Amino acid sequence: MKNEGMYDCIGIGIGPYNLSLAALMDERTDLKVRFFDKTPEFQWHPGMLIDLTDLQVPFIADLVTFANPQSRYSYLNYLHNHNRLYKFFFFHKFEMPRQEYNDYARWVVKQLPHCQFHSEVVGVKDNGDHYEVEVYNRRTDEREVYQAKHVVMGTGSKPLIPDDMGGHPSEDVHHTSRYLFHKETTMDSPSITIIGSGQSAAEVFYDLLKEQKEHPYKLSWLTRSEGILQLESSKLGQEFFAPDYVDYFHSLSFEKRLKALDTLDQLRNGIDMDTLNNIYNILYNHSVSESAPDIVIQPLTEVNQISKQGDHYALSCHQWQEEKDFTYTSGKIILATGYVPNIPPWFHDAFGDRIVWEDEKRFKVTRDYKLVFKDEEDRDHHFYTVTNLEHSHGAGATNLGLAVDRNIAIINDICGEEVYKVQRHTIFSQFSMDEYPS
Repeated sequence: MKNEGMYDCIGIGIGPYNLSLAALMDERTDLKVRFFDKTPEFQWHPGMLIDLTDLQVPFIADLVTFANPQSRYSYLNYLHNHNRLYKFFFFHKFEMPRQEYNDYARWVVKQLPHCQFHSEVVGVKDNGDHYEVEVYNRRTDEREVYQAKHVVMGTGSKPLIPDDMGGHPSEDVHHTSRYLFHKETTMDSPSITIIGSGQSAAEVFYDLLKEQKEHPYKLSWLTRSEGILQLESSKLGQEFFAPDYVDYFHSLSFEKRLKALDTLDQLRNGIDMDTLNNIYNILYNHSVSESAPDIVIQPLTEVNQISKQGDHYALSCHQWQEEKDFTYTSGKIILATGYVPNIPPWFHDAFGDRIVWEDEKRFKVTRDYKLVFKDEEDRDHHFYTVTNLEHSHGAGATNLGLAVDRNIAIINDICGEEVYKVQRHTIFSQFSMDEYPS
């Protein structure tokens, strides 16, 4: 097995969060780091890189700018290197196209030799004063062992498919994360139903709506939500995604944090106004024709089960406000049922009994993203996580705009000094009575 000595930090997973960490650590040349991901290459939600869709955060929320606007890994430097700066200038939008964000991240990855793909972390062992990380190298079919003072788990999320909706052929019933992989065969069906709410559901509905006149399918959208509701995008509302609010949220008790998440639901799960307007514009223009495409949009409707019936699928539905059950049929089904934290299979065996849990699924995490171990007082080697943080750090736990602030906290803690300046008191809102002057 390979043994390359002690690393300061090993990152598990190379999604946007750990890629940001890798880029920021690369600028600290005295740190010896390595990042692993089991996939062949960096691809950010490849099944949802739909044409003409944008990120829901401004371009300033790239991988590095909130820590170091002068970084060579900034989005603006990417544009400059690709002779696209003037094009973006005349683009007159604050948001970057989703496909370009993926290309930008891949450009950063190519400059970071310490990012290793085709490499799955299959175990982490606590050796008392450091961690032993076991990696399966899929290129060489060999096991490799690395020693690290600290570990950062950035394994992201995985699609949530409810038990009563799974088990069907993926070309017929699939999650939005697989949408583009099955789009062509999906459009061959006489009927398509999207289940769920939120931005992903709206983008898939909009994309299929644009194609509908060329493919005579019935297009349906069923969601248990009270309505097809817009994302709260006011400027003051967005301040809940600032580090100052994360400080306040983390200081609350576990029970109060869970209640706070419910009150912020429209900040997290609504739909972008432009997407909703684009959908309505197509619906309105289609309605002029007597042969308008067949469309169903129905909120207030839970889908409890999907079963195969002949050449189509039967959806067992419940209109929860009227308390009425009914069956809906469809040839193809796309599940916009969200995501859950992707916790590696070895995690519970390695740390389940050694860390503090806030409930049966959610571990306790410090403000600077360290798992809390039961022997915390004797610990100088740390296991950081940027996965499964919603309960501890709030609605912004999955927000790209806060990724850099998370990594600033981790890097400063590892180095024991302020490598990157911590930005606080940068918004107009305040959340705690402690913030009032005496």
